[in-house]
Amino acid sequence: MLRGRVQHLLHCALYLSFIFLFLVFAGAINLDDKEKPYIDPWETYGIYGASILYILRLLTFLTIPQVLCNFGGLILFNTFPGKVKLKGSPLLAPFICIRVVTRGDFPELVKENVSRNMNKCIDVGMENFMIEVVTDKAINLPKHRRIREVVVPTEYKTKTGAMFKARALQYCLEDNVNILADTDWIVHLDEETLLTENCVCGILNFVLDGQHQFGQGLITYANERIVNWLTTLADSFRVADDMGKLRLQFRLFHKPLFSWKGSYVVTQVGAEKKVSFDNGPDGSVAEDCYFSMKAYVQGYTFNFIEGEMWEKSPFTLWDFMQQRKRWLQGILLVVHSKEIPILYKLFLGLSCYSWVTMPLSSSNILLAILCPIPCPHVIDLICGFIGAVNIYMYIFGVIKSFPINRFGPFKFILIVVGALATIPFNIVIENIAVIWGTLGKKHKFYIVNKEVKIPVTV
Repeated sequence: MLRGRVQHLLHCALYLSFIFLFLVFAGAINLDDKEKPYIDPWETYGIYGASILYILRLLTFLTIPQVLCNFGGLILFNTFPGKVKLKGSPLLAPFICIRVVTRGDFPELVKENVSRNMNKCIDVGMENFMIEVVTDKAINLPKHRRIREVVVPTEYKTKTGAMFKARALQYCLEDNVNILADTDWIVHLDEETLLTENCVCGILNFVLDGQHQFGQGLITYANERIVNWLTTLADSFRVADDMGKLRLQFRLFHKPLFSWKGSYVVTQVGAEKKVSFDNGPDGSVAEDCYFSMKAYVQGYTFNFIEGEMWEKSPFTLWDFMQQRKRWLQGILLVVHSKEIPILYKLFLGLSCYSWVTMPLSSSNILLAILCPIPCPHVIDLICGFIGAVNIYMYIFGVIKSFPINRFGPFKFILIVVGALATIPFNIVIENIAVIWGTLGKKHKFYIVNKEVKIPVTV
């Protein structure tokens, strides 16, 4: 525990130093008191040109709420909590259903992960649990008292016409299918998600506490075999986002201000049934986001769960881009839904439109050099702070995903440099996904391939 606190303090010192040095490098903090050459933007670029440059600069401010939450989350809470300790006996925990939803395209992957996850639960001492696989195509899992396979009938339709994963999730809640009591709990996983000892202990602590109906924790992507280094390093930002924004909104406010993810979701059965996944086509592309907003509206509370789960980043750049496109389209549908009051989706809307306007706001990187404009000092400081926090997210994501004691100092430094080098790639991919997602058809659900084909050596 002491070691974790020391590591957190070192991280805070690095974080604050990085922000300060970035502000100096960006010119927002002037250490030598030299005056900058003044440029009259209205005379240099004309009324329309100067107006466009200032509007583009102000678009950056849409990211302020999530940047502040990421900054606060990485500073206020211990980022190296260490091993999760059980706060009660696993034998006293309520019944837990570990639910995996899949289309059924990768049966061997599902079978292997069901076996690994079951063994992990047994190793921790869990007794009251089962693993339920919900699939569109029969997988034919081995018969076991802790395993249940649910095949969604092709003719099944929900009342509102929910599609894709939402349809499968809603099928599980139907009275003639559901076998769980309202006081039981569900842990929602994707087909490639792997449990760890830490996350199982964290989930047990969460359900034993029982104060909140919904919970979520950290997912990391650099475990075991790394299939695509480029996408894995790009996903280091998501690791930091979990430890920053996600953790702060749940620990401090117990509300999904910015929504949550679709995996590592822990729900109480009674609450999930009342919220439901039957939210029509608009609630089917990003069913996780829509569900969290409905639960928020209905007054349910959320908390952050200690311990990480393991997943893999997309294996190809095409899958990576398709994944981002679907997320954007799904969140846009949620933000524009008339079923959710504006007050509840305010922060989600700001976050979403900071993403939608990314092709415009990211142009400031070049325009600040090619077409500099004078701004009030406070604006320069805010823009510099936003840039510093977003860049450090990649560094911190690497620190959490690639422990220095596992890879060694030299390789660790190379990985940090590699993560920073992926930032331009990430910006380009995100911009393409934004333009494509904004202009393209919204009600589509692209399935990312997560099955690793291991070569056979004779």
